[in-house]
Amino acid sequence: MTAQIKYADVEVGTELPAGSFPVTRATLVRYAGASGDFNPIHWNEKFAREVGLPDVIAHGMFTMAEAIRVVTDWVGDPGAVVEYGVRFTKPVVVPNDEAGALIEVTAKVAAKLDDNRVRVDLTAMSAGQKVLGMSRAVVTLA
Repeated sequence: MTAQIKYADVEVGTELPAGSFPVTRATLVRYAGASGDFNPIHWNEKFAREVGLPDVIAHGMFTMAEAIRVVTDWVGDPGAVVEYGVRFTKPVVVPNDEAGALIEVTAKVAAKLDDNRVRVDLTAMSAGQKVLGMSRAVVTLA
């Protein structure tokens, strides 16, 4: 697959379509099984509170993966992402109810680079708090 977005058609400041990603306790259990990360802070409310967390929290790598979906959906090819990094600033707290939590992601083209690449800066929020800082991806466009 190749990126569907053309480098020549993108300007600095171009906003990508935003994404909202629900997270429930069941989502975290499935992610734990897929990732092998069974740390009890991601599924055991009592344990999470005992170690000072407000409740069960989403895995950091899960949060990162949900956020980059905004970029991969926009570009049309996950392989077009050549760099991606974040700083974890706040956890995504996932209450034990049907609604769970919501990760809301916005992104925009921050720079045009050489070789048909752009840098995309992402903002990921949950419960009104920024959960990822310095969230940036470099993407190769058509």
